[in-house]
Amino acid sequence: MTPQDGLVSKSTTREQIIQESVSAQSSPAGPDADAEATRRAAGVTESARANRGWWDRNADEYQTEHGTFLGDDRFVWGPEGLDEVEAELLGPPEELKGRHVLEIGAGAAQCARWLAAQGAHPVALDISHRQLQHALRIGSSFPLVCADAAVLPFADASFDLACSAYGALPFVADPRLVLREVRRVLRPGGRFVFSLTHPIRWAFPDEPGPEGLTVAASYFDRTPYVEQDEDGNAVYVEHHRTLGDRVRDVVTSGFRLVDLVEPEWPDWNTSEWGGWSPLRGHLIPGTAIFVCERD
Repeated sequence: MTPQDGLVSKSTTREQIIQESVSAQSSPAGPDADAEATRRAAGVTESARANRGWWDRNADEYQTEHGTFLGDDRFVWGPEGLDEVEAELLGPPEELKGRHVLEIGAGAAQCARWLAAQGAHPVALDISHRQLQHALRIGSSFPLVCADAAVLPFADASFDLACSAYGALPFVADPRLVLREVRRVLRPGGRFVFSLTHPIRWAFPDEPGPEGLTVAASYFDRTPYVEQDEDGNAVYVEHHRTLGDRVRDVVTSGFRLVDLVEPEWPDWNTSEWGGWSPLRGHLIPGTAIFVCERD
């Protein structure tokens, strides 16, 4: 998708466009409801192929279900609702003006849109073409790029900052590929902030109620979660790494870990999002945010 494709006005037909057919993008795997959930190995290529297809097929439902919570131009780090306005993990808003920022796993580019409103120059990247169509639907004045985060189509030292709110890193077999690419396109001293499911959550069932409060699996089992079709082809893949793994990935990829933020569940947030809920959020962390800098 070219930068010019991002120069569109805000749509006033939100629901109509969300509901349009995506049959042309359907996968041979068929409906995701027929997929079998399992734990097995899944490599870089299989993971990328499966997740590109999954997000293309499910982008409409995702934006319908979560679009109100995310807003059109908010920067929310996770289901707890931690907002960059208050967190300032990328720095004070007034210092974002003029900065070149890469958002990875941008979805409908809500975070990039907020950054643009602060005077930054964002680029929103996602592996899913359909997710970026929702960014076009909402409207943007910045480039939208459809590409794999492990192979960033940008020159060295192109950006001052990079960010990712639950984008890319949970879904790649080797997160160091993404981290090294982000480091490459950042300028010296540049900051990369990314959020993902807190690793401790992998030991618990993905349920928002009391049944999600009892350990059901080994925290140290790094076998990927895979949904596959009847022929054994992956249609969705998510990868688990321990907290120590994540820290080592950051450091060995050439970053300095500045902070590790574990947002507490706020009293105002009464919503549920998958396995996230006020019940669980007041007891165990659901999100981990890594604040990294390139030396």
